[in-house]
Amino acid sequence: MNMSKDLVENADICYQFAEKRAKKYFESLNEQLSQKTFSATITKDLQSWKQKHIHHHSIFSFFNSRKGSSSSQGYYPYIKWLDYTGKLDNYLNRSIMYIFMRDLGRALHAKETKTRIQNVVEGLKKYLVDSTTADKGIAEPFSLPGLYRIAQKEHIESTMIWLLEKLANVSNNIPKGMDAEQAKRKLIKIIAGVIMHEVEEMDEGISAEERAKRLDEAIRLGYSYGLTYPFIDDLLDAQILSAKEEKQYADLIRTTLITGSVPELGNWAHENKDLIQYIHSELREAFDYIKSHQRPDTIHLFFEQAYVFFQSQEVDRNKDLSNPNYTNEELYIPVILKSSSSRLIARTLISAPLDEGFNNRTFFYGIYNQLADDFADMFDDLKDGSVTPYTYYMKYHKERPDLINPFALYWTVVANLIHHVYQSDRLAREVILNRAINGLKRFKEKMGTKKYNEVMDLFFSGYPKFNQLVQKMVRKADDVDFFDKLLRDHMMTTLKKNEKEKEDFINTVETVRIQINRILKIKEHNKSALLNQPIIDAANYSLEGDGKRLRPIMTWVMAVNAYGLKSSAILPVLKSLEYMHTASLIFDDLPSHDNASIRRGRKTVHQVYNVATAELTGLFLTQKATEEQANLDQNQFDAKTVLRLISYSAKKTQDMCKGQAIDLGSKGKQLTLDQLNMMSFYKTGIGFEAALIMPAILAQAKELEIEALKRFAYHTGIAFQIKDDLLDVEGIEDLLGKSVGNDAKNNSSTFVTVLGIQEAKKAMWDHYCSAVEALQDVPRNTTFLKQILNYIVNRDH
Repeated sequence: MNMSKDLVENADICYQFAEKRAKKYFESLNEQLSQKTFSATITKDLQSWKQKHIHHHSIFSFFNSRKGSSSSQGYYPYIKWLDYTGKLDNYLNRSIMYIFMRDLGRALHAKETKTRIQNVVEGLKKYLVDSTTADKGIAEPFSLPGLYRIAQKEHIESTMIWLLEKLANVSNNIPKGMDAEQAKRKLIKIIAGVIMHEVEEMDEGISAEERAKRLDEAIRLGYSYGLTYPFIDDLLDAQILSAKEEKQYADLIRTTLITGSVPELGNWAHENKDLIQYIHSELREAFDYIKSHQRPDTIHLFFEQAYVFFQSQEVDRNKDLSNPNYTNEELYIPVILKSSSSRLIARTLISAPLDEGFNNRTFFYGIYNQLADDFADMFDDLKDGSVTPYTYYMKYHKERPDLINPFALYWTVVANLIHHVYQSDRLAREVILNRAINGLKRFKEKMGTKKYNEVMDLFFSGYPKFNQLVQKMVRKADDVDFFDKLLRDHMMTTLKKNEKEKEDFINTVETVRIQINRILKIKEHNKSALLNQPIIDAANYSLEGDGKRLRPIMTWVMAVNAYGLKSSAILPVLKSLEYMHTASLIFDDLPSHDNASIRRGRKTVHQVYNVATAELTGLFLTQKATEEQANLDQNQFDAKTVLRLISYSAKKTQDMCKGQAIDLGSKGKQLTLDQLNMMSFYKTGIGFEAALIMPAILAQAKELEIEALKRFAYHTGIAFQIKDDLLDVEGIEDLLGKSVGNDAKNNSSTFVTVLGIQEAKKAMWDHYCSAVEALQDVPRNTTFLKQILNYIVNRDH
């Protein structure tokens, strides 16, 4: 697809045209500000507005109000409270109206818009009420199971898998000095915005296949566009690149937008070469995808908006807070341009039909959002030395009386939107004023009353009566919270919590793994020359390999952290589990089985010793495992419980042998999916089950809990095996610690050979979701088990 020649030849003219429009808008706002009409206009609006938001509280409503704001309560409690008090409908209605106004550029008074908003509200309410009901089994928003289950309903599982892999990859490549959680949040938010545009363009009678195709494209387009935020805007703002790197990188982006083609990176002779090579590759892929999905008659619109967005960001980024001479136009026009073009791009991405109403409303609306965001972040921006209308005014307002007060301009924009852009529409006024008061409430809560009052004294200087009215609204008005803010807070809390849980998981695994490695070595007690055979040496050789020790680690965490058992008392169980697992690997690697040459990063036992020794070593380890279980301290556990444990363990060892026999009998045969699932559970899932059920037996857990843990182990084991099969095809031998391609060499039936790579991934994620859902019936902290699952599906070895 060829790039529009007009843009190639006239990029600067395109930007100048946008600047001219922004300048005209700014002059209009400045004129309204100079007339000081905004305070009288908004005062009148607030007098009407407050009747719905300031109440004379009865005793009942007083107790209701004590529940506090959404930010103080949290996601689920706030949704429950809103539903209980009958406020959920109004809450969702204003929230969805705001999204339709902000993201979709809709006029709220239009009949079709009202109908659509009501339909969205009804669907969202049902989902939220269900998700806050404990016995419904609804997955948490933004959790992997939640996203994947939604994708299954829309028949876009492959797209979701692609996205999850991309998000994980981006997160792993975010350099220090940038916020990985914020990057993921922005990406998800932008993808959601593009999806909303696509959904609103779909006809009611669209087929499921066409809907899935368009959702797939919207997700990929949204991701491709969203990638520019962490890898262009945030990267250039983070002071990670040197000055030379920043210029070279910015020139590369500009050239791409002007020519419509990504230049080769060339020789990047700077310290961040690896980072830039990765980013260049990702952005090239993203850019090419966007470009290939533009219509020939509208492609120039995308490139025009993209160039305006990038150039306005660059103009702003190159400002220096130490320069006291910027004009008001220099401060505000880039803000108008970047704030409007960022949202205009979202609609051009999907090649939607031209809509002048959308373009105009979005253009005028952008600065409202940007000024609100800059107000909320002004102290962080000041600390970073960033130039925004607020930081610049705070620094220079005393010596520059010509500077426009950005907060006064913000309220001027509010008045302009309500009465000029939205033609004094009642619904628009309601939503915009709700948002404005809510923003001040959140800022006050964030900064504290003292700091907040200082800010108000500065920015409301010259408008004492208006300030008094606004502050009364901030103190007394209720029902002004918004769902997107609640969702944002919940998303950030969830992302940070997940990151903390991941760190704790890694630390726990490493700490417990070291402890387990210390106790595994088997000592030689009989020194008779006749009995001095290499069996124990071979056993220790295999045990000393670089094993993950997942099973005994799971046992330790469940026994000690979940059930409160003493760590010293369960050491025999930890050893027995690893002995049984290691024995299974020795048998699995034999020439009569998989004939593997590498295991745990070293030669297999039968290659170092011989086949007969390997066979005897595997048998020796299974019996050693039983001996360890029999040595459990009967001062800690009664004999009946220990016997139950040994009986359970013996049965599971038998089942593992059956699984291996099934595997051997399947060589050269094409297995069904059900047969593969059964074989995987017997070979792999049983090991996970034993790791969970053995401590549960010792703790005398209830049968319902044990059954839930078995379901978790079943799905976890199969997910683990599917990942192993995928790694045998896609993995890297040095990372795996074993050779790849064994399944094909042995003519084995695997999830990949039966389903193909993409369908195998779908099956893995389905088992992942089922495993997480099984944990809902475990009445304990299951964070570690969820992290085990995340590790299993995301591991590279």
